[in-house]
Amino acid sequence: MTEANRALVASLELAPDQMDFVASNAESLDEARLDEDARPRVVMAGDRVVGFLMYEAPQDDDEARIYRFMIDRASQGKGYGKAALREVLGEIGSLRHVRHVSICYEPDNDAARRLYHAAGFVEEGLDEDGEMIADLVLPADDI
Repeated sequence: MTEANRALVASLELAPDQMDFVASNAESLDEARLDEDARPRVVMAGDRVVGFLMYEAPQDDDEARIYRFMIDRASQGKGYGKAALREVLGEIGSLRHVRHVSICYEPDNDAARRLYHAAGFVEEGLDEDGEMIADLVLPADDI
């Protein structure tokens, strides 16, 4: 994430029926400036910005939390989400203090549910905001 691609990330859009699934990228980028634990990442396809995600992995916690993840509506269905999730899980796995990764999503977001399930996340139930919490235990050789 750089200042050079900040505007491109902020301009990414979800499909109209997905708008309620995740906070806007502009809000997330503002949040990242204030939260020292936030780790914003740009999803690239070659030299094109196609998505955005953000996670935290505080040093004093064995859990990393992916709390923003989106692929631009024009780039969905092309495998970028799957590739981005694989990459970020590899990055998180390289953090030696992290033992598991959690992610939250709207229960009616079937595409997210399928993606996370395919990556090994297990649903644990709804949080206080009504979002589904799913958890992935990292392999022992990655920790």
